[in-house]
Amino acid sequence: MKLTKSILFLAFAIMTASANIAFSQSTNTPQPSATTTTSTIAVKGITCSKDLTMISDNVEKLKGVNSCEVAKKGATSKFKVKFDPALVTEKEIHSAIEGTGSCENPNERPYKVKQ
Repeated sequence: MKLTKSILFLAFAIMTASANIAFSQSTNTPQPSATTTTSTIAVKGITCSKDLTMISDNVEKLKGVNSCEVAKKGATSKFKVKFDPALVTEKEIHSAIEGTGSCENPNERPYKVKQ
């Protein structure tokens, strides 16, 4: 009886320890640094809402970009981009925007950043 209680106690202790380790592991989600910058970027050539989504998704793939949200829809749309300038430059963000293929023809690059 004493041996059974000891084994149960040991099993409980091992399960508790392994659960604590599993829950305490950190994730690799990029955290905004103290140097996060927000920039509003105007883009011409957008014709539909899918274009907005494709551009936003493409910019958010860049390392150092925390978010890319549509700030204004229209002939010249604006994106609000939060990024860490130590990891990505505005020039790289502009290249990602202008390098995004059109939803109608993925081989076309119709989007232009308005300076």
